[in-house]
Amino acid sequence: MSLLPPEAIEFIGFVAPREVSEIHAARGPVIDRDYLRLLAQAHEWGGFDRVLVAAYSTTPDPLLIATQIASVTERIGLMIAHRTGFTAPTIAARQFATLDQLTGGRVAIHAISGGDDRDLARDGDHLTKDERYARTGEFLDLLRLSWTADTPFDYAGAHYRVEGGFSEVKPVGTIPVYFGGASPAALAVAGRHADTYALWGETIGQVRELIGRVRAAAAPHGRAPRFSLSLRPILAETEERAWARADDILARTRRLRAAQGLAPAATPQNEGSRRLLAAAAAGPRLDKRLFTAIAAETGAAGNSTALVGTPEQVADALLDYYDLGVRTFLIRGFDPLEDAIAYGRALLPAFKALVARRNGTAEAA
Repeated sequence: MSLLPPEAIEFIGFVAPREVSEIHAARGPVIDRDYLRLLAQAHEWGGFDRVLVAAYSTTPDPLLIATQIASVTERIGLMIAHRTGFTAPTIAARQFATLDQLTGGRVAIHAISGGDDRDLARDGDHLTKDERYARTGEFLDLLRLSWTADTPFDYAGAHYRVEGGFSEVKPVGTIPVYFGGASPAALAVAGRHADTYALWGETIGQVRELIGRVRAAAAPHGRAPRFSLSLRPILAETEERAWARADDILARTRRLRAAQGLAPAATPQNEGSRRLLAAAAAGPRLDKRLFTAIAAETGAAGNSTALVGTPEQVADALLDYYDLGVRTFLIRGFDPLEDAIAYGRALLPAFKALVARRNGTAEAA
């Protein structure tokens, strides 16, 4: 799949090895192979371009989960979260290039520097945030060298020193690098390395401001990254039913957190979550139909803001972000399998039709 043209629309879903969300407590085996297959295939059948496989300190290995997804699908791309610094970059480069070859060019990497010191400590990582981003910059330097160098190379950085590095296995084309992080240290790395810069579901004003900062960071390097937005669409046949569903999801989130003995969410360490909470502080419903109450309830632990409405209404709200330059949309539901099916049936076609009308062409559809 390699790098997309600048104007191409991309939809990315989310595939986990078992059912779990803010309203579904994890149950059953840690890896439910049947559920994994169904969820992956639902995204492929629904017309998604990629699926994200996430990385946490206690969950199954995302590279191996992605390999299983590839084995039960035919074309869908794999956006594999990878915590930079836990595997030597030259080894990781060969792993990703090998999988890219085995899947016919379906691999992308989502470079994760880590935004929670407690989670990172479980794997023995105790660097500061700025040190982690500096390490990520060197890690991505070495990935690109391994993927492109025709002859052995040397590299000397603060975190990595490689002598005579080389990889016989290269990607099919170019493995895209997705990257997020809103701190100054993160933006410095994004400017040099992000092929697609990933934002969470912020307000129109926040997204406009952050896109401007990323473009400014990329300009000195002669780069123009794509932009991705992560949201949790809540759909129903009418707007009234959609908001009723949103309120029900919020209530179920609160009940599940109480049943699990979770205290009020702590102040997050990462800048992305703080930005979501800043939006939530302005109210539970912002812009046209941005719902922030679940982010407020969970401490904005990851992608946790929603767009609420009918498929056509949510598609119209996505178009506002499209007008800011967003071309990739990472969407997942609170009922993961059922929502993935609904997105493929209604939301993706509705949005692509809107873009086609906006551009006066059927190409997007």
